[in-house]
Amino acid sequence: MRALVQRVSEASVTVGDEEVAAIGAGLLVLLGVRRGDGEPEADRLASKLLALRVFEDADGKMNLSVGDVGGEVLCVSQFTLYGDVRKGNRPSFVDAAPPEEAEPLYERVRVALGAKGGVFGARMAVSLVNDGPVTLVIDT
Repeated sequence: MRALVQRVSEASVTVGDEEVAAIGAGLLVLLGVRRGDGEPEADRLASKLLALRVFEDADGKMNLSVGDVGGEVLCVSQFTLYGDVRKGNRPSFVDAAPPEEAEPLYERVRVALGAKGGVFGARMAVSLVNDGPVTLVIDT
């Protein structure tokens, strides 16, 4: 699994003309599931994200987790995180898990995070205000 994590002051997801999820300060997690991933990887990633210390303490050091600061989490499925452009200019997505494998694992992570979510498989518009900016890539 791969997560692109951004510390945000706000974020939202829209499908068509309808806003389906929105958060205030917290984490936006774009989540990709790789072929062969399973529940152990989903659980490990969720634990890592909940413990991730990217929020500043009283001394201005990134020392606090999203839970420590009472932040929210928005988790959005993003198979394109496994796009491979090493050969040519058109991405190959052969490493991305097919939807029937990816969706239950995405939902497992989303639920473990207590996160709001996008609509799996839908064409979504994601809006965010990156705070910092802080952006990390986490692989299991």
